[in-house]
Amino acid sequence: MIKLGQESCRDLNSALSREWLETNGIGGFASSTISGLNTRRYHGLLTAATRPPVGRFVLLSKLEETLLIDGRQYELSANQYPGVIHPQGFNYQTGFRLDPFPTFTYEIEGTRIEKSVFMVFGENTTVVQYDFEQPVGANHKEIKLQVRPLVAFRDYHSTTHENGVLNPQVETENGQITFRPYSDLPALNLAHSPAELDRNGFWYRNFQYAVEQERGLDFAEDLFSPCAFTFDLNSANKINIIASTERHQAGNGDTYRQSEIERRSTINKQTMQGMSSSCY
Repeated sequence: MIKLGQESCRDLNSALSREWLETNGIGGFASSTISGLNTRRYHGLLTAATRPPVGRFVLLSKLEETLLIDGRQYELSANQYPGVIHPQGFNYQTGFRLDPFPTFTYEIEGTRIEKSVFMVFGENTTVVQYDFEQPVGANHKEIKLQVRPLVAFRDYHSTTHENGVLNPQVETENGQITFRPYSDLPALNLAHSPAELDRNGFWYRNFQYAVEQERGLDFAEDLFSPCAFTFDLNSANKINIIASTERHQAGNGDTYRQSEIERRSTINKQTMQGMSSSCY
């Protein structure tokens, strides 16, 4: 297990120099920095291999998360815009670890949040899970999490920019939204735990990718947000969001998690056995 503490997470220079990577075995991947601030055009929560193992497209770039405690807003994400980092959710981050998946921890007003990200082997599927723990005796009247997906839908070597061709419509059915902004690319399915859905979509403009700027490449991008989910944490302490080119049920998040843990454990055991045998 790799484990980093609060000091490393809240030191932005240190945090941006550390990156994580999840893969699905067919050419797709998810990656970013330990603060969740994307510094490369290759960063994203779901880069799908549309013609495995090639045809890689960044479908879901990231999730913008806001914790609401009795109306007070705390933004957990971080982005580089021209001349400014906004928001600065890393200031609430208490740790990051690979255990075995990328796991981010935060604490706000005594409420502890643990977010983990992993991919389902053999699928263009990323599972994001949030676990919440409120302090004993907490008297919060209302606590919610708002999550707004930001999508790119472009070749992973490119960047996307605001345009009038994008279809902003979302389809909703049984705890799942489907979004297909361009007819020549696969749809993005977002299965989610029970939530209020805000269908208002709009562009976020001028994300900056520092690593691409250092390389002298196109380093600015616009991302579209088709909707937002608001989860009531007074009635649930665990949230699943499954982003995929296939349709899933959000309630299966723990099943996928356990299956992936067991698969990786088996591989590790086989690797260790192979190393042991080679010593004789």
